[in-house]
Amino acid sequence: MNKPKLPGDLSAEARTKQMIRVNHAGEYGAKRIYAGQLSVLGKTKMGELIHEMAEQEQRHLDVFSDMITKRRVRPTALMPIWHVGGYVLGKVTALMGEKAAMACTVAVESVIDEHYAAQEAELGSEEPELKSVVTQFRADEKEHHDIALANGAELTPFYYVLTNLVVYQTKLAIWLSTRI
Repeated sequence: MNKPKLPGDLSAEARTKQMIRVNHAGEYGAKRIYAGQLSVLGKTKMGELIHEMAEQEQRHLDVFSDMITKRRVRPTALMPIWHVGGYVLGKVTALMGEKAAMACTVAVESVIDEHYAAQEAELGSEEPELKSVVTQFRADEKEHHDIALANGAELTPFYYVLTNLVVYQTKLAIWLSTRI
């Protein structure tokens, strides 16, 4: 975060708060996606796997919720939309089948991997606690991505159409949560 300051640039503290806000929103959205998927697939073998990933997302959310409180960060005002939207995305992809649910996971986690990688690079040595969390959670999200691929995500009919739609939605959610 040691780049030259230009008029309108955020302070390092404001940028850190922005990162925490968007990461909190993202982990909340992931929790809701998995809740939607579990509403359809919860009693299946795939449901067990989704449940494990959902528990990990809950742990991520707990960490960012704690940071929101301790650092006095304003959560995104879009939480009610992410509450419903995440659940609907999870439920719809699960209704399309187990492989489509996994394709959704691949799409979301690929965007989050890029998002967290950019934050790692930007944070440098300025925020060691936040950087450590982002690094660990990035590894967890990459694991979810790989689990989804290993469970047939790419066999989803219209895989590229579905994943590109989810990638776009995820990037839009990140952009909005950073700002609102």
